Amino acid sequence: MIETSPEADGRDDAGPVRLAVQMRGLRKVYGDKVAVDHLDLAVPSGTFFGLVGPNGAGKSTTLKIATGLLRPDGGTVTIDDADVWSDPAAVKSRIGIVPEDLRLFERLTGRESLEYTGLLRGLDPADARDRASELVEVLGLTDGADRLVVDYSSGMRKKLALGNAILHQPSVLFLDEPFESVDPLSVRVLRAVLERLVEAGSTVVFSSHVMEVVERLCDHVAIVHQGRIVAGGPTERLCAGRRLEDVFADAVGSSLPDAALTWLQPR
Repeated sequence: MIETSPEADGRDDAGPVRLAVQMRGLRKVYGDKVAVDHLDLAVPSGTFFGLVGPNGAGKSTTLKIATGLLRPDGGTVTIDDADVWSDPAAVKSRIGIVPEDLRLFERLTGRESLEYTGLLRGLDPADARDRASELVEVLGLTDGADRLVVDYSSGMRKKLALGNAILHQPSVLFLDEPFESVDPLSVRVLRAVLERLVEAGSTVVFSSHVMEVVERLCDHVAIVHQGRIVAGGPTERLCAGRRLEDVFADAVGSSLPDAALTWLQPR
């Protein structure tokens, strides 16, 4: 299992690391395709944790299992020591989710969507309104706050989805490709919000193909390949002075064959 110990983090204390997420022996099969292959992963609390891997490596399936959106064929997941499948109510009250395939309230305005999400999460109506108004401003949605979500751009939808996911200050936030199809300024806003969430004590787990962003944001990284964790740990220790992109390429064996495209010759 990829875990973090005090020694691995460079800390002197000998106490055990508190885990926000623990996955053991996760397995998911679709016909002849093994999407997740006895995957083990431990995510320390209060960390910004990046999950990276090639397309089809099993990242999205793993996150769906971890958040109770998909039932595994084997294995267990606990969030803050609560089992995802035997205690789903406790788990869902503690987590926030921004899936890759966003599901939003299309016929509500952005502001209404945030307020409604707050009510669904059990917030007092006044608190839901206040938090929705603040998120509209912080996320740069002021101009679109009173427009229907169905008319939002991809970047606006990602920001709204993040607002919905953090409105109740979740203990653990899961995001699947949060920066996909998002312009650089919106990425900057999303990053700032996520960093603030971690500073407040929450744990963020997200998958991404953008190695530069993962390396800059995440203090822990796990590399997924063919449904398994093939490398992981504190980012600084894992990279050891190298770029994460190079570490990733070595871990998954990604390189151009020597004989490839030999017909491309200098003109």
